[in-house]
Amino acid sequence: MDYKKFVNEQVAEIRRTVGKGIAINALSGGVDSSVCTVLGHRALGKRLITVFIDNGIMREGEPKKVVAMFRKMGIPVRLIDARKDFLGALKGITDPEKKRQAITSTFYKKVFGKLVRQTGATYLMHGTILTDIEETVAGIKRQHNILAQLGIDPKKVYGYHVIEPLKTLRKDGVRKVAEVVGLPKEISQRMPFPGPALSARIVGAVTDEKLKTVKAATAIVEEELKGVKAFQYLAVLLNDYATGIRNNKREFGQIIVVRCINSVDARKATATRLPWPKLEKICKRITTEIPNVNRCLYDLTPKPPATVEYV
Repeated sequence: MDYKKFVNEQVAEIRRTVGKGIAINALSGGVDSSVCTVLGHRALGKRLITVFIDNGIMREGEPKKVVAMFRKMGIPVRLIDARKDFLGALKGITDPEKKRQAITSTFYKKVFGKLVRQTGATYLMHGTILTDIEETVAGIKRQHNILAQLGIDPKKVYGYHVIEPLKTLRKDGVRKVAEVVGLPKEISQRMPFPGPALSARIVGAVTDEKLKTVKAATAIVEEELKGVKAFQYLAVLLNDYATGIRNNKREFGQIIVVRCINSVDARKATATRLPWPKLEKICKRITTEIPNVNRCLYDLTPKPPATVEYV
């Protein structure tokens, strides 16, 4: 594919579709939303309003870091505090599909609905990619950013049209476009991060305590595996407890699963064969640095039969 031609075509199409109107988009810092943001700003300039929605389930310090990174590139980003909205919507929900539905509804109807009314935007730009569409339509899992493909009319339901400039590309293609538009490697080669954020890495209900645990485990895994050649690595908190020993006393502690995979476009994946000393170090750090965690597992399951994320 001629990716330079793709960029020019998408910029022209965005400009034609929006006309003299206003568009809005949500930036997460991942390569999909980042490329979507750059394409939108090339097409619309100040008529694209870019926001970063702090939903309370991102990695530690991520909202401010991403906003600062894009402001440095000359792209203004508004930081929206919606933590209460999302955590309230997720409270007590254990079913994976209902979690995704709660996030989708809160994102599109409550948070973005309010922003649309405030800004007068009539278009939402979204970084949906082909794999998102395929997995949702096939019923593998519901991606939070899929609407029209499920028969949902966003204009009728939420009050705005959706533009998806990346919907014909897979992850490897999006990375190529990121390079063409000049995004730094920190973004173009950034690991995928799920739309439902860390709620996809907490099996069971999302609570403040569980978020604190999975954020700490995520930080350890990302620090220890930085530089490892892998498509993605992550930490998952299971909804179960295991017997352990701490300070010579029996305890029932939480269980963290570490997952590291090799893939090209996330359709298929295999577990990365990490060095044993590296796995031992990760396990030791997780079980000594994080309170109430006394067991650490490494997931060897390929995709399929497993998916990359747990929820």
